Amino acid sequence: MPEQAIQIDPDIQGGTPCFNGTRVPITSLFDALEHSRSLDYFLEQFPSVKREQAMAVLHQAGRMIASHPLPSQPA
Repeated sequence: MPEQAIQIDPDIQGGTPCFNGTRVPITSLFDALEHSRSLDYFLEQFPSVKREQAMAVLHQAGRMIASHPLPSQPA
């Protein structure tokens, strides 16, 4: 079984979901992407995060979204 990418520990960043083994909040990745930063840029800024961890988080988010379809938009 692959290592968990996300860690939630009340003693680390007050329980904010972080990349496992780091103090880097998961939201930092989505903030970077929201501001048109590349994954490579994010990884350069947070060298304690492994590419595999970031990819696992993105895949998990994609699976969560796919399994919970958005409600229909009114016409």
